[in-house]
Amino acid sequence: MAAAMSRSEPVPVVLRFDRAERWGHRAFALLMGVCLATAALLYLPGLGGIVGQRDVVRMVHLVAGFALPVPLVLGYAASGRFRADTRRLGRFTEVDWRWLRAGDRRAAALPVGKFNAGQKLNSAFTVGALIVMVATGAVMTFASAFPDHVRTGATFTHDWVALAVAVVLAGHVYMAYGDPGARAGMRTGVVTAQWAATHHPGWLGGDDADPRQL
Repeated sequence: MAAAMSRSEPVPVVLRFDRAERWGHRAFALLMGVCLATAALLYLPGLGGIVGQRDVVRMVHLVAGFALPVPLVLGYAASGRFRADTRRLGRFTEVDWRWLRAGDRRAAALPVGKFNAGQKLNSAFTVGALIVMVATGAVMTFASAFPDHVRTGATFTHDWVALAVAVVLAGHVYMAYGDPGARAGMRTGVVTAQWAATHHPGWLGGDDADPRQL
């Protein structure tokens, strides 16, 4: 009887991401995946023969690449939470520096906000890489409008930043895979209050921490 009652009790949850944030993340992730997959087909000889239609692959790569900023712009325009989270990601606090220096971050019991320092650095890198990739991609696409040294530099930068993006993305996926609570937050929009208290205690009591029952 006690077990049945405990199963029927509501689980306290907190709203972490709204619909615009979740769909913006999914759309951005899909476009980024298409960019990396088509880039591999274009640049790795061992994979180039799988599809064969190089011009089609190149066109898909261009469309996905130039579309990458769209989910972020639409999400920023549509959601107040998106804009608030953008401001949070752009602020590095003393707690963030302490988080980076801490050997055992859980034992340190730091009042981490909605995003930890690692997530903020990942966000900053992603936005910076996006700007560089779109700019250099535009130079490569409209090559006739630029001198040789600009085209050469753009190609070199585009290729190496793309490699860095692939490495950082692999790390991002690895970290997400090891944290089911974080994945649930991006998939459903809510996280358990216990998860929030454990990983982001400084955010749990904030103004935008929307408690619910699930």
